[in-house]
Amino acid sequence: MRGPIGYFSSSYVEARQKFLDTCTSVGAPVTHYLNPNGVGPHNEDLVTDVACIGPSNAELLYIVASATHGVEGFLGSGCQVGFLRERLFEERPRNSSILFVHAMNPFGFAHVRRVNEDNVDLNRNFVNHTEPYPIKAEYELVHPLLVPEEWDGPSRASADGKISSLIETHGLAWYQSAVSSGQYLHSDGVFYGGQVPVWSNQNWRKILAKFAPGRLRIGFLDLHTGLGPYGYGEPMFLSWPDMIQYERARQWYGDDVTAPEAGDSTSAAVQGVVAASFKDVDVNAEITAIALEFGTVPVLEVLDAVRADNWLYVHGNPLSSMGKTIKRQIRDAFYCDEDDWKHLVWDRSVDIFRKGLSGLGG
Repeated sequence: MRGPIGYFSSSYVEARQKFLDTCTSVGAPVTHYLNPNGVGPHNEDLVTDVACIGPSNAELLYIVASATHGVEGFLGSGCQVGFLRERLFEERPRNSSILFVHAMNPFGFAHVRRVNEDNVDLNRNFVNHTEPYPIKAEYELVHPLLVPEEWDGPSRASADGKISSLIETHGLAWYQSAVSSGQYLHSDGVFYGGQVPVWSNQNWRKILAKFAPGRLRIGFLDLHTGLGPYGYGEPMFLSWPDMIQYERARQWYGDDVTAPEAGDSTSAAVQGVVAASFKDVDVNAEITAIALEFGTVPVLEVLDAVRADNWLYVHGNPLSSMGKTIKRQIRDAFYCDEDDWKHLVWDRSVDIFRKGLSGLGG
């Protein structure tokens, strides 16, 4: 299939092969990082593939990452494949290189989950695990309601009723923040940040250690889905409260850059995001980091899909009839497999990618 529709895939296996084939066709060398902690649903290897275009000693580096939240890799992989197939990398500034990190969380991508093999949300895992974790009182309040013992029965109905009452009392934004900002006590809960740096966290640091040293300026674009209007890509600033970096992000990408901590984003303020890693590794470059978040379905539907998927792996059977329904639910919540959506996200991602390259060149 020609055009942007053909850049997207229906599975991790297809997406990976399409990415590797495209890298071969444009002459981009690829480094492979095998996740040793599991396999895919068809016994396939789980690999983060990293393609670098441009000189390894270039002063400028632009990084494009996909599948930080595994299931969101359907979108991210498609954009990366398109950037390569259309040779948009040829628009990069002088003395620069581009790094495509395909499937940061290959387990989640392959198994159609946001989380990794440890039920950890990778984008909450980049915290200092030697310090006490914050106690999220709001999450403690909602945790018993998020994953009831039955997903299709009276306990689910009771939980949903109590959630509706909380939303009516405190508002939808309060509920979204309570659920999604990140928690570190309940390994069977949602948006769990883990208690150690997980494999994808450690692997990302290896990638930075290999490709980032010696750079003067680094741009980071993390591709996400699940929040906002259908097909719109919201550029979210990731390094609050670094106001110098925030103003630079707005210079690169425009005044529609948002910051969850400033209250103007569709995302709640979260901690432990991947971009936090730049301050922890030996990278002295000037950093400009954003997430590009594409809207799919209403936020309550997204949160219910996350709840359902979490229930499935705590109490259910992914191979059951209900399990297959839930897997379809979470896929649809984070990937709208419609041509109009793919055209919208493709056009927006190209615009942001080009702005990033332009900003990188200064």
